[in-house]
Amino acid sequence: MNFLEERILKDGVVKSSNVLKVDSFLNHQMDIELIEEIGREFKRRFANKNVTKVMTIEASGIGIAAFVAKEFGVPLVFAKKSKSINIDGDVFVAEVESFTHRNKNQVVVSKKFLHEGEHVLIIDDFLANGCALQGLISIVESAGATVEGCGIVIEKGFQIGGRAIRNMGYQVESLAIVDAMDAESGTVIFREQ
Repeated sequence: MNFLEERILKDGVVKSSNVLKVDSFLNHQMDIELIEEIGREFKRRFANKNVTKVMTIEASGIGIAAFVAKEFGVPLVFAKKSKSINIDGDVFVAEVESFTHRNKNQVVVSKKFLHEGEHVLIIDDFLANGCALQGLISIVESAGATVEGCGIVIEKGFQIGGRAIRNMGYQVESLAIVDAMDAESGTVIFREQ
């Protein structure tokens, strides 16, 4: 069992067979020492990749991706869930459906911050159905950049996202893969990696 799986068992809360709350240490309140360790682990797992930029989607992925970008010594760009008056000029756009929020958003990245020839590592906190990752992948490819891989903190292995993204040919590294959860007992079953 790795450091993240241990933390999920200690402080995670199973709300239902497909909802795991980790807001006390990952995506509402953040345990900075844990996030630093996550950043180091993604650097280790993607050490053989030529990463020139880290990318995520707002909001929960930003803090995590910042520590990954620091480990690689590269900039972080994040997709915004709506175009605001602060984003000027041309943008890359993808439609993304959120499993958690049960809605669709158009996510945007300014063309000023993503260029042809860049090598992008995509980072996110959760992988469920894979819609967010597919949207980010399409933005990277629209820019003429290369997706070097996808780093996921927690993958719901019982949902289709991980399989779908791997079947597209991308390296997906998930620090914890949850194969099943039971809300009554609070049990979380992790996939052996």
